[in-house]
Amino acid sequence: MGHDHLIKMDYSAAVRKVLVITLVLNAGVAVAKIFYGYVTNSIAMTSDGFHSLFDGVSNVIGLIGIWIASNPPDEKHPYGHKKYETLFTIIIAVMIFATCFQILRKVYLSFFYDHRTIVTGTSFLVMLITMGINIFVMFYESKKGRQLCSEFLIADAMHTKSDIFASVSVIASLLFTKFGFRHADTIVGFIITFFIARIGSKILKDASNILVDTVCIDNAAVRAVVNGVSGVKGCHEIRSRGTVNEVYLDLHVLVKNSMPLEEAHGIADNIEEEIKKTFPAVVDIVVHVEPETMKH
Repeated sequence: MGHDHLIKMDYSAAVRKVLVITLVLNAGVAVAKIFYGYVTNSIAMTSDGFHSLFDGVSNVIGLIGIWIASNPPDEKHPYGHKKYETLFTIIIAVMIFATCFQILRKVYLSFFYDHRTIVTGTSFLVMLITMGINIFVMFYESKKGRQLCSEFLIADAMHTKSDIFASVSVIASLLFTKFGFRHADTIVGFIITFFIARIGSKILKDASNILVDTVCIDNAAVRAVVNGVSGVKGCHEIRSRGTVNEVYLDLHVLVKNSMPLEEAHGIADNIEEEIKKTFPAVVDIVVHVEPETMKH
């Protein structure tokens, strides 16, 4: 058990290191675009900066999740402290939607008032450099995700792709604005707002699924593993809850009527071992053993 704990700590430290590096890079990208977007009055660049900022939010959530998960369950929190992370993500989602509202307000006003975007050589330079950083982050996080077998890192790397596409759109809007299409900047800013809103809705949906204890593991897959354990005559009432990285599972198994208690307990231990081997995210299993005649 101590060896498993050390492995888990090493894994957490490695993932944390990758998240910190990508967080710093995402924050730098966001600040550069937001600052220069405000300086040049570019709605598209500013909104893309906020898009990059909220890209980094997933890194923050990952870091907080790892930190919270490192706190063991206690007397008042027998299931651990994981839902504090869920509470934090809901607050972040509200902040994202508030930002969307502010950008959309700016888009609306730009159509009724004289909105002038200043396009300079620095505008293109800022966008190209930040896009280059995003491309590096995507490949770096994807590579580390495969090395560490971290679904979170791989998913986060794929998410960065949307920021790259958004940056391409901003560069296109700057070109169109330069050639006299005054509303190109506003239109692209409006489009990017939906990308930001999509991040918020996904965060909110994931948090809601955790709060209402949505099923985390396919019941058929669990049943297949359990039924493959020697001595098991059937499996039912499978329930799972938690997060992608921390699953709680309970189930009922049927054994032959005459089986001694000690042997039944051994089967329950074997089930727990096989489940954790097949589904590494499972952190806690409750196996309720029943005689075969109780089958419904």
